[in-house]
Amino acid sequence: MPSPVVSQTDFPGLKLLHRGKVRDLYDLGDCLLMVATDRISAFDVVMADPIPGKGEILTRLSLFWFDYLKDIVPNHLLTAEVDRFPEACAPYREQLAGRSMLVKKATPLTVECIVRGYLSGSFWKAYGQGPVVCGFALPAGLAESAKLPRPLFTPSTKAALGTHDENISLERMRELIGGPESERIADICVRLYEKAADYALSRGIIIADTKFELGWFEGELILIDEVLTPDSSRFWPVDGYAVGRGQASFDKQFLRDYLLSLDWPQTPPPPPLPPEIVAKTRARYLEALSRLAGQRLA
Repeated sequence: MPSPVVSQTDFPGLKLLHRGKVRDLYDLGDCLLMVATDRISAFDVVMADPIPGKGEILTRLSLFWFDYLKDIVPNHLLTAEVDRFPEACAPYREQLAGRSMLVKKATPLTVECIVRGYLSGSFWKAYGQGPVVCGFALPAGLAESAKLPRPLFTPSTKAALGTHDENISLERMRELIGGPESERIADICVRLYEKAADYALSRGIIIADTKFELGWFEGELILIDEVLTPDSSRFWPVDGYAVGRGQASFDKQFLRDYLLSLDWPQTPPPPPLPPEIVAKTRARYLEALSRLAGQRLA
């Protein structure tokens, strides 16, 4: 039986700590309850139309990657088994099943941790203004979607809901959070990307870039939030890859491309999404889950 569509959660008796673009976060005292809804955002605007099953897809992929990457850095996962959640969560079991996790109460970093292996998105646009991007001197003459000489750690600021993140240099990150910490974070993120990218290639997917979230828990740096999902990554099919153009993808770039075809200023309110756009976006997320984790939704 398909899971119910969950656009937003409201759980009387549980303390809502934060409602993000996709996730609703509840404070359970000694841990947090993180619920992935079916909301989807593009250009930092949350769409009015959900993508059915999206929260479950994101949760399954994150659980897969948390396990696969745990030898590089610990993560915040305590359990995703609803039967092991505190009793206060029991009335909401149906909505929580498959799309929620109990996690440690970490303090998130104040920067976004982005690793890029290919020239795409905002990095490609910035490269068009000159070969030095975010403090990195790139070779001249690279084409769109070209593989970079090596994966690059390119942090960004964390913007408030409805505003845009801003790419910053590693030097600026050092000023914000300190040199040794910045170097360690960059090293961890590149190692995470390289291990995941090698695996994904074996499954027919190029991870062009991705965003990691890290935080501090009891003095230890850990991986938090979601990891390597179609919301936080660019997934390109290997068999369709070609340098010099944009790529087909198993992520929300399809939705972004549709929105760019509209006369919409990329500010609220969002335009309505036609059923076929919702269905095609969902199909891409499902393909990512199938290829990477070998799983399908019921």
